[in-house]
Parts: sequence; C-alpha cells; structure tokens
Amino acid sequence: MIQPVILGETSLLTATGDDIRYAEDLGLIRQTETGVEIANPIYQEVIPRLLTAVTEINLGATSKPSAWYVHEGRLDMHKLLAAFQQFFRENSEHWVERFEYKEAGPQLLLQAFLHRIVNGGGRIDREYGLGRGRTDLMVFWGDQREVLELKVAKDAVGTAKAVTEGVGQISGYMDRAGVNEGHLIVFERGNRSWDEKIFHREESSGGRRIQVWGM
Repeated sequence: MIQPVILGETSLLTATGDDIRYAEDLGLIRQTETGVEIANPIYQEVIPRLLTAVTEINLGATSKPSAWYVHEGRLDMHKLLAAFQQFFRENSEHWVERFEYKEAGPQLLLQAFLHRIVNGGGRIDREYGLGRGRTDLMVFWGDQREVLELKVAKDAVGTAKAVTEGVGQISGYMDRAGVNEGHLIVFERGNRSWDEKIFHREESSGGRRIQVWGM
C-alpha cells in the first residue's frame, strides 16, 4: 500500500479491497476524492523518516560541512539540487538497492538527502496523493520556503510527459503556497545514458519560475 502512495502511482496499487480497508483500520491511510493518501501529517513525516533512517545516517557520515549549501543565511536550493544530481548519477544504483521499496527508491533517497541538510535548521512538509503521479515537498528554512515536486518516468517519452504535466501541477502548488520559484524533479528509470537523463533548465507557468531537474 505505501509504495504506490509515495509514488502517487495508481498503476502500482495491487492491493485488494480488504488490504485497503485493513490499512485504513490501522490508521495508516485514508481515502479522499482524489485517491488514497497517508492518513495524517504525523504519518506523512514518520513513514518516510522510518524508511530512510539508516540511509540518512550513512549519508551523514560522508557529508560535507553544512556551510556549502547555505549562502548569507539562506538555503541555496540550486547548489543543493545540483549536488544531489551529481550524487545520484554516481551512487544511485548502490543506494537505491538498499531500500525495500525499490520503485520509490529515488524519491526516498532525495528525501534522506534533504533530511540530512534541513535537520540543521529547517523542516520538510510532504503531500502524497495516489493517482496524482507525484510527491510534493515544501522545505522550510527560517522564513524561506522551497517547493519541490517529484516524479518518476519510465523512459524518455515519460520524462517529456512528466515535465509537461509537472510544470502546470507545480505552478498550482506554488500558487497555493505563495512562492514564485519551484523545483520539478524527474527521475527516469529508462536505459538512456546519464548524459541524456541528466539536465537542468528553467520553465515558466503563470509568471512563476520553475527549475526542472532531470535525473
């Protein structure tokens, strides 16, 4: 039940009606008009933290001093995501295999990476929704708010579709959050070379700047 919810992918949901009701009775999930989601904000925080706890510790053991991602007291998201992009290129096969939920591994790895960072002075809020094909994150750092939307694609065509759909989706999320810049991150599971999968460009929607990161 949990992996499809984290990914927002209805196609990966193979649970029976009894499974869904059991997970609801346990208080882990709830059904809404838009699909199934983690039951409450506490579990939205606890579940990914539980799934990434060991990875976060291991990442912390090799992390750089915190000063590299902070500039004049503000979180430098461009520098942070560029660093993760390179880290993911070099280490993803090794790290993702450590997760029990392999399909959600890239998203969980990014969240573990971000936890290692924001634990020094911020927090992460998450929004999951089965059937929406994405995970929305809000990173808080003092009075700074950074919107991230995570998607997973199967191949080059899926990446192009994810970017097209994601730009509009994250623009709506940014509007609700009241921020003018956000980050759309697309993980591609296809067999293309890293030089083809890794990219960064800027898009715009509704007068808002959206940084698009391919991985």
